[in-house]
Amino acid sequence: MATRRTSAPAPYKCTECGWTAPKWVGRCGECQQWGTVVEAAEQTGLVRAMVPVAPSAERVARPITAIDTRDAPRRTTGVGEFDRVLGGGLVPGAAILLSGEPGVGKSTLLLEVAAQSARSGRRVLYASAEESTAQVRLRAERTGALHDELYIAAETDLATILGHVDEVRPELLIVDSVQTVSSALSDGMAGHPSQVREVASTLIRVAKERGLPVIIVGHVTKDGTIAGPRVLEHLVDVVCQFEGDRQTSLRFVRALKNRFGPTDEVGCFDMTGSGIAEVADPSALFLGHGSVEPGTCVAIALEGRRALPVEVQALTIATAAPNPRRIVNGVDGARVAMVLAVLEKRAGITTSNLDVYVSTVGGVRFTEPAADLAIAIAVAGSVRNESTPQGLAAIGELSLAGEVRRVTQSSQRRSEATRLGYADLIDDRSLTLRGALNDVRRRAKSRPGEDAPTF
Repeated sequence: MATRRTSAPAPYKCTECGWTAPKWVGRCGECQQWGTVVEAAEQTGLVRAMVPVAPSAERVARPITAIDTRDAPRRTTGVGEFDRVLGGGLVPGAAILLSGEPGVGKSTLLLEVAAQSARSGRRVLYASAEESTAQVRLRAERTGALHDELYIAAETDLATILGHVDEVRPELLIVDSVQTVSSALSDGMAGHPSQVREVASTLIRVAKERGLPVIIVGHVTKDGTIAGPRVLEHLVDVVCQFEGDRQTSLRFVRALKNRFGPTDEVGCFDMTGSGIAEVADPSALFLGHGSVEPGTCVAIALEGRRALPVEVQALTIATAAPNPRRIVNGVDGARVAMVLAVLEKRAGITTSNLDVYVSTVGGVRFTEPAADLAIAIAVAGSVRNESTPQGLAAIGELSLAGEVRRVTQSSQRRSEATRLGYADLIDDRSLTLRGALNDVRRRAKSRPGEDAPTF
């Protein structure tokens, strides 16, 4: 008796990692990405030979030394801090992806970039797929971003946006955002991985063909990563992340990927009621009012290539609770616990019967090991009720043996501390934590009106 053969269902494949499944699932079982499992193309078994195509005269391969870079000069955006992150400005044909949490100020920043570029005589097309033209106009009036060379279009269809590009002929294109634009050439609704891939690849192809810089806004997921397929970050030339705490007005722009410049630059901005403003020298944002109180110490943090003074404050209170509190804000709680243990074991400063509160000024996060020594000095000053001398800063990593270790780019931190007026610098030259605390006391003792025993 002949058995009837049933055709196997078409397998499904993940577009990110290639994982296959016999049926459709919403989440890939290998890379754990959502919405990337699609029906795989049917295997025909035919092997087609690729016919070589002769390149045109414009695309012929040339020695790298014969390439003229003057054909692609950088153009400033008019926003100095944004230019710093991009590596000096916009490169013709560059595709830039700007991501950030909702409400952090991505649209406000890009509207300011568009206005400044328009004021410099370059025509800009701002394609808003999330807001109407009237809403963008209201925000532009509030931030002072009105200019005749700034064109606004509220479109969600990719083909229509490309039609606006043909009519306006801009020198800068901004698309806000890629997750809300859809193409008729791809299935699925806007925001689907296949749609995001198609829209991004088309915009990048147009940017390369026309030498048109394109800035694309991307959404982020709940864990802070860029939403959509991972290939989106591989397609673009520059990936920037816009960071900020809603409780403060300070904003940072970091370059996570940059084919045209370094990735260790940071741009600082201040979000105000009238828009976003550049902060060229943010040194005073993370310092107190200058009063000499016990439990404070200034450390030199490093944001990219920029050294910033950060004031670390500590407060200790006696408690009868069996488990004293350890409350931190802006610093790493695990490192604070380690510093407290080293203080008690290596310097003889007991904190096991005290509630300890450690915080930074200005809402900045200072989690690198260079903050260890400043935290230890601040806690020791709070326990002894002795203030740190003015003009003193501390940088250094503490080991469990009580040694003060050198931190990365210490020479740059020292030069920045000197430039800002911190003549006394406590660092790895003190060798041990006990030696560093004694150096602080010797400097305080040399000041008039201060006399205290060493630790």
